Amino acid sequence: MGIAANVVVGLVVVIHVYIVVLEMVLWTTPRGMAAFGTTPEFAEASRTLAANQGLYNGFLAAGLVWALLADGGTAYQAKLFFLGCVLVAGLFGAATVSRRILLVQALPAAIGLALVLVAG
Repeated sequence: MGIAANVVVGLVVVIHVYIVVLEMVLWTTPRGMAAFGTTPEFAEASRTLAANQGLYNGFLAAGLVWALLADGGTAYQAKLFFLGCVLVAGLFGAATVSRRILLVQALPAAIGLALVLVAG
């Protein structure tokens, strides 16, 4: 079960690294605007805010990478903490921005959290 938990944690890392790239690099490109359903005008006006969001998502990814590399109790606690943060962020995003965030961000975090808890 520990391997499955780590695989899902790794998947959450990959998702968040992709979100970082979308928000910090691709926000005003056709790919970035399509991902978030924005117009060129909105994307340009909100570029700095998006980059700030991307930075926070980067910190979540970095924390999960640290959790994967840590030993013992530190790894367990870090996985619980950062997956919990991702889950809360995903739930908030789903409630305030788009329900799609529930599937993209919250669900993988919830599955990872459950697997980490079962693996103990």
